[in-house]
Amino acid sequence: MAVVLVRGEALEASFVALYDAIKEVNEHHLMFKALLGDIRSTLDSIEPLIKETAEDDKELDFPEDELQNFGVQMEEGIKLIRKCSKVGPLSTYKKYKYTNKLGELGKYLQRLLDILKVHSIRDVKKTLVTVKNIETKVQQIDVNIGIQNNSSESIEGSCAIPEPPPLVVGLDGPLKELKMKLFSDEISMLVLTAPGGCGKTTLATKFCQDGDVRDKFKNNIFFVTVSKKPNLNLIVEELYQRKGSQVPDFQHEVIALNWLHEFLNQMGQDPLLLVLDDVWSESEFLLEKFDEWRMSNCKILVTSRFAFPRFGSPYNLKSLSDEDAFALFNHSAYLGDVRSHVPEDLARQVIKHCKGFPLAITVVGRSLCGQPIEIWQKRLIEWTKGSSILDSDHDLLVCLQSSLDALEKQSITIKECFLDLGSFPEDQRIPATTLIDIWAESYKIDEDWLCIANLCELTNRNLATLIITRKDPREVDGYYSEHFVTLHDIIRELAIYQSSVESIEQRKRLIIDMSGDNFPEWWTEQKCQPINAHLLSISTDGDFSSKWLNMQLPQAEVLILNFQSKKYALPEFVEKMDKLKVLIVTKYGLLPAELDNFPLLGSLSNLKRIRLERIAIPSMSKTPVQLKSLEKISLFMCKVGQALDNCSIQLFNLLPNVVEMNIDYCNDLVKLPAMLCDLICLKKLSITNSHKLSVLPEEIGKLVNLKVLRLRSCTELSELPDSIRNLKLLNFLDISDCFSMKELPEHIGEMCSLETLNMRQCSRLQELPASVLDLEQLKDVICDEETEILWNPFLPILQNLHIRVVKEDINLNWLHTFPS
Repeated sequence: MAVVLVRGEALEASFVALYDAIKEVNEHHLMFKALLGDIRSTLDSIEPLIKETAEDDKELDFPEDELQNFGVQMEEGIKLIRKCSKVGPLSTYKKYKYTNKLGELGKYLQRLLDILKVHSIRDVKKTLVTVKNIETKVQQIDVNIGIQNNSSESIEGSCAIPEPPPLVVGLDGPLKELKMKLFSDEISMLVLTAPGGCGKTTLATKFCQDGDVRDKFKNNIFFVTVSKKPNLNLIVEELYQRKGSQVPDFQHEVIALNWLHEFLNQMGQDPLLLVLDDVWSESEFLLEKFDEWRMSNCKILVTSRFAFPRFGSPYNLKSLSDEDAFALFNHSAYLGDVRSHVPEDLARQVIKHCKGFPLAITVVGRSLCGQPIEIWQKRLIEWTKGSSILDSDHDLLVCLQSSLDALEKQSITIKECFLDLGSFPEDQRIPATTLIDIWAESYKIDEDWLCIANLCELTNRNLATLIITRKDPREVDGYYSEHFVTLHDIIRELAIYQSSVESIEQRKRLIIDMSGDNFPEWWTEQKCQPINAHLLSISTDGDFSSKWLNMQLPQAEVLILNFQSKKYALPEFVEKMDKLKVLIVTKYGLLPAELDNFPLLGSLSNLKRIRLERIAIPSMSKTPVQLKSLEKISLFMCKVGQALDNCSIQLFNLLPNVVEMNIDYCNDLVKLPAMLCDLICLKKLSITNSHKLSVLPEEIGKLVNLKVLRLRSCTELSELPDSIRNLKLLNFLDISDCFSMKELPEHIGEMCSLETLNMRQCSRLQELPASVLDLEQLKDVICDEETEILWNPFLPILQNLHIRVVKEDINLNWLHTFPS
């Protein structure tokens, strides 16, 4: 390619002509005022570079075609600006046309900038700072006109604070909270965490630009983007370059780490702020080093999709409020022009689907900017019918997809666990015990705590939020009925979207959300084609009649039914789901619902786990169902009285292999029926938060295989039957918050395997039976200060016993335990 020399004077002449044209039009024309203003700002940034070239009379070597293109572009740019000045307010086509052309002009200014960089017109440090500002301005042009500029690359080596977006909303409160935390002497490193696209980097940028922060740290503020594939050598080079020192030459990461430590020692003599932006789990080793090197003068702010809890409590950035979301959307969709013709109520309906995610709001706003109102309505109808916002906004999908990609690299099972979370209704808490049942059978996770560990991992990655409502959230005793999971709406849509990529017949999870009796079109047209899903989730509203269509699911192992109606029937096709292992039925609302077609379950030879929530359990005498393979049954807020009262059937014949039973918040349970004690295979029996339960049957001593007995928060239960002495294998007994408990059985000492006794808040207990001296295996007693006194006389003999006194902590999370 031929190269010609161009003097700076010639470059300046063309530049001035374009600059003057933009200045004149920008001052007198409103339609493109915002766009022209951004371009003018860009030219303001380029101007000193042009002038210095002219003043020094430098010659620049341009490729010949670039030289010709330069002259044409400048002339065309001037013509374009003048044409823009003549566009009337009603000329929609011309507005769209010239908006795109202004975008091309912005791209060309980027090219001019690249050429000036190549020739090192200014000293290195000045160039880096100025170019960064220019690039940011050019990117702002692209953002405003709805064009994604893939050619723009960040300048490496400056560690300069990036420019915030043109409009920032909803961060005043978080900024204030960040300052309080990082200005505290107790915190040296803080992780700012949220899902992708929530505004973490923007908040970190605002923090660095805050007046109080600048007063404290002066020019000792460094902003480093770490990214998914960190290059430690490059990071350290950037820090030294920003400092103005000679950049070292690193041969190994070990050497780079030593130089990084030296950098902190030097710069940390004065207050130092270091921002590590976009840190992924692969860079945890770097955080370990910073934590190891912590200094009183050094504050580190980390932005990440991962919470990194080992480095202290993270700061969780929340999604935007409705009004802040509307302000951001208005800016993205209307670009500061005269008020759009789109009605505000339509705009707010669109915003609602963005779930408060700044990225989603911006991307959707850009995509709808300048579009006819019919396009807005079409997009809204698609979302209303169940299409995901991720279908129409690739940028948002790509951003969130990266979190899943990282998850899959660590563990395909955890990714599958995440995708299962999309099987539950929007804005409802998901009981952790439900997930334990699903994951135990789907992924062979045979320990409950491993499921909770997976939820913690998802929480750390901002793909879920684990909420613990029990009074003692740190207690490790295998009790997870007060653990719940919530999902941000966008994250839930991501899970559903990922589960819906394949055809209906081939999906691993089939998730159906119905309104009334409006079945999906594919279901009504189904020609007896089998569906290979291993999990089926169906959510219906209060208008559903329970008149089901047929479906063939020969591979399904998990069935999740979520409904709102007062009466509900299991679908008839359940009878032929031969591989079904887990059944979850949940009624959302205040009162339990009647459940029909329960006998269908009798044909399922592989059904191992059933969980029913807010169900009026039908009478077992009237509708006996033999479930030979069932191993675990859980009843949450169910009406159980009519099921168990006056039942003459031998329960063992119906449930011969049940090893675990959980009854929680079943307030019509006054007396535990003796027939339950026929289930001699039971190893775990948990009856919790059943506040009217006052009597346990003497027959409970028949449960000779029982290892765990939980009776926590059964506030009317005043005593344990003496036959409990027969539970020779019982190693865990929980009677915590049984406020009415007056005494322990006289022969409790015969429970020779008992290792743990939780008796906190048993305030009416006045003494312990002497037989506790025979509890030779007893290792842990959890109690409060009043009850501790009762154990003191026995401690010299029970030398292996550890008394753990728990002080009461007021926890109001239980107020939110019940989803509506």
